Amino acid sequence: MTPSALPPDPAVVAANVAAALCEDLGPGDVTGMLLDDAPDCAYLLCKEDCIVAGRPWFDACLRTLDPEIRIDWRCAEGDRIAAGTVIATLQGRRRALVGGERAALNFLQTLSGTATTTARYVDAVRGTGTVILDTRKTLPGLRLAQKYAVRIGGGMNHRFALFDAVMLKENHIRAFGSVTAAITRARALHPTLPLIVEVETLDELRQALDTGCTRILIDDFDSPTRREAVRIARAAPYHGRIPLEVSGGVDLATVRAIAEDGVDCISIGGLTKHLHAIDFSLKLGPPPTC
Repeated sequence: MTPSALPPDPAVVAANVAAALCEDLGPGDVTGMLLDDAPDCAYLLCKEDCIVAGRPWFDACLRTLDPEIRIDWRCAEGDRIAAGTVIATLQGRRRALVGGERAALNFLQTLSGTATTTARYVDAVRGTGTVILDTRKTLPGLRLAQKYAVRIGGGMNHRFALFDAVMLKENHIRAFGSVTAAITRARALHPTLPLIVEVETLDELRQALDTGCTRILIDDFDSPTRREAVRIARAAPYHGRIPLEVSGGVDLATVRAIAEDGVDCISIGGLTKHLHAIDFSLKLGPPPTC
């Protein structure tokens, strides 16, 4: 696990898990109550190629219901796993295994899906120096979890929410009359926060470069204009001090060409909102190879 993908805040994981179990179990698992609550074993099967992410949430779901459960993982967080691989074995109370199964798998399939999609984009731009970023287009209540999964997949995080960075977009700039005026006001009110500025023309780009900010988002530039923006930002007197970001209209078919235009980072809402959940299955009994 890389330093950027260190384990998430346990308190946030616990809160996510408490909400998921409350939603699924309610006053009790009426079908699980039919079972003799004896010790049993189970195995976790990965049914498609993926990057595994979400182990802290998976573990917490089951340990909330059975603190003595034993979970033996056969892979690390962030490992690339082939379809048909048994990635964990479990030993615990039977009712906890079946009662926590769906919530645990929901976290694992969602976060592994986010990490896997991110890794595909990271692989697509490898060697260009361009960084893949996420956005705030996350599932409600799971922002920290999905942004963690993006890091597991090799991407990096954009701002977390509306409070930790200033991002001046088209409507903000229109209200102030110019990029320069908007940046000046933002710096006066929030001098210590990162400042990201969206520009729509090369003139606005120059205003942002001259006034100064943390990063510039070049919006809806075609490839020739994008390359010219990169040339301007890297030439004197700016010398590449302010990174350029691209967002919008990016997919796996286009991301490599955008990166090769020389931009520093590409933010992609689809990492967290166009979700393909990875197929996992938790089955009672020993794994087939035993």
